[in-house]
Amino acid sequence: MTPSHAAASVPPAEPVPRLLNAWQHGFPLVERPFDALGLPFGLSGAQVRATLRQALARGEVSRVGAVFGVGAGGNGMLCAMQVPPHRLESVAALVNAEAGVNHNYAREHRLNLWFVATAPDARALQSIVARIEQATALDVLRLPMRRAYRIDLGFDLFGAHAPHRAAANDAPPVPPHLHALAARLEDGLQLVARPYAELGAAMGMDEPAVLACLRQWCAQGTVRRLGVILRHHEFGVTANAMTVFDLPADAVDAAGARLAAQPGVNLCYRRSPAPGWPYTLYCMVHGRERAAVRAAVEAAAHGAGLSGVPRELLFSSRRFKQTGGRYFTPTSP
Repeated sequence: MTPSHAAASVPPAEPVPRLLNAWQHGFPLVERPFDALGLPFGLSGAQVRATLRQALARGEVSRVGAVFGVGAGGNGMLCAMQVPPHRLESVAALVNAEAGVNHNYAREHRLNLWFVATAPDARALQSIVARIEQATALDVLRLPMRRAYRIDLGFDLFGAHAPHRAAANDAPPVPPHLHALAARLEDGLQLVARPYAELGAAMGMDEPAVLACLRQWCAQGTVRRLGVILRHHEFGVTANAMTVFDLPADAVDAAGARLAAQPGVNLCYRRSPAPGWPYTLYCMVHGRERAAVRAAVEAAAHGAGLSGVPRELLFSSRRFKQTGGRYFTPTSP
């Protein structure tokens, strides 16, 4: 056994969930980021990479990569379907088959299947949804996002409420000649000693150029978060609910700003209404217990002055798919 393999086999002193939790944000933009990541915990870079490989194998981590800001590139849309219960499994499988679908959940509602589709452009996005309608012989409710007020899926697994920062809706876009780099970053960094050198090698970019580019993207908000992307279900965060509010168009933005600042709210955004679906303001609360999530939603609605506004609460009941968005990677079959 080589010394590096021996070092990687030493178990970390800190419990693994706490390590992964700490690594969700601020991934080091240096030549050997895994060495820097492990330093505060007394871990070598080899131990960090071994810990991440094991977490990937267990399904606790989806990738080590980037979450791009709203406006950085591509198109995305939330969609909903009313699926006969006996067809739910088969329809979910058809939805999952689309590479551009990155999230797909069953929810406790007559609209019982909700998915997010992403694509490099609007035409490709509409093609994904049209193929799903054709394959399933069911209508898809299209709910495009109009404004983000809070987007935080790097929330603390252990309950700390992160300080609220208003979500930017106009992140500087990725230049077309760097879309290939962004696409590779969507896939995630390779767990090698110098991942940025590997990231750029396929495109003829050297390590300093890749690092300079990523530093700029992170500083200006093109990349909203660079770090370990966790799959929260694997840590017991399974009692997750989407709340939708029926607000007139001229009241949504002020209400959204208030709602986004409430403790427990991880996502908050405005979406277009659709036929039979008047809701314009959405928020997500994630938790371990349904009662606690309900209480958090009530408190958030009260704190935002929305207690009397018509709303619906939709708990997720099953996760069919959870991967990263594909804003820069072609998604055609």
